[in-house]
Amino acid sequence: MAGGSDAAETLSCARCSNPASLQCPKCVELKLPREGAAFCTQDCFKASWSSHKPVHLKAKLSSLGTDGAGGQNSDLASEDWLYCLRKGQSRTPKLPPFNWTGSLRPYPISVKRNVPAHIDKPDWANDGVPKVEPNSDWQHRVEIKTPDQIERMRETCRIAREVLDAAARMIRPGVTTDEIDRVVHEATVAAGAYPSPLNYHFFPKSCCTSVNEVICHGIPDARKLEDGDIINVDVTVYYKGVHGDLNETYFVGNVDEASRKLVQCTYECLDKAISIVKPGVRFRDVGEVINRHASMSGLSVVKSYCGHGIGELFHCAPNIPHYGRNKAVGVMKAGQTFTIEPMINAFGVIKCGLMGGLL
Repeated sequence: MAGGSDAAETLSCARCSNPASLQCPKCVELKLPREGAAFCTQDCFKASWSSHKPVHLKAKLSSLGTDGAGGQNSDLASEDWLYCLRKGQSRTPKLPPFNWTGSLRPYPISVKRNVPAHIDKPDWANDGVPKVEPNSDWQHRVEIKTPDQIERMRETCRIAREVLDAAARMIRPGVTTDEIDRVVHEATVAAGAYPSPLNYHFFPKSCCTSVNEVICHGIPDARKLEDGDIINVDVTVYYKGVHGDLNETYFVGNVDEASRKLVQCTYECLDKAISIVKPGVRFRDVGEVINRHASMSGLSVVKSYCGHGIGELFHCAPNIPHYGRNKAVGVMKAGQTFTIEPMINAFGVIKCGLMGGLL
């Protein structure tokens, strides 16, 4: 920890209120007020770290890029359409530099959409920081849901399905992914639910829209869909205290044969994986089934992302890898709920297929 100046000697420890002369180094770096950043000992600082560190995230969220606007999107910038930076924690009017893998580029995003006060919200809705999820026992043990939890999840997933269908009806050339996000947001709120991705670890939108080579978690923006694109829309809603997560990949206008093959194979991978789900099956077997079918089709499986447990937590145990020879631990039991979301790559084609469902 950083040592304080003489003025810091008059401060009180943020944890125990004793006189404090030490300061959180991150708070010093971010130039945050010393009140609330002072501690009397290293032990007090360590003991309060989990409750103190969200202060840094809030400070980062409030920061904005300062580069001047330019290019074709300057009009959008003047209307509060900005590019997303630093995993959602800041904005800039200028296209950020990146080693792009294809022709696709991010476009500016619109302002964050509001959720009415009467809607029940997850604990990250206000400040972008999940509190319960990271430290839950269900990150290490697979929860067996009660009949009440299962029924609430069925209700929630029905809402999510209706929301995803509403998004699908929007997909055509010329429509922006931001417009799709608007429909998702409005349909979710109209059902009395909260769009789970909104402000989750500062994610700025109510759904994920991943176009062509974007594997997953794409941010809806001002880019217009083009004839020949493929787009995955990933929707999660929070209703009656539980989450329902599902996604599908859609064709935009007329797509080439390689794209059709990719999406069809991904759908078949999901279908084959679902067909083996029952008590006693190993979680690792899901990946074996998916990998086998993708390989037979001349395609490859994305290893960076996996399916996950879901319920009162957005993400929890078990992890469900989609590739072969994985080391996922455990077997399926009645009452467990988890997603299977195979992500498949086409060799030599910069597009990625993604399909997902909740089981």
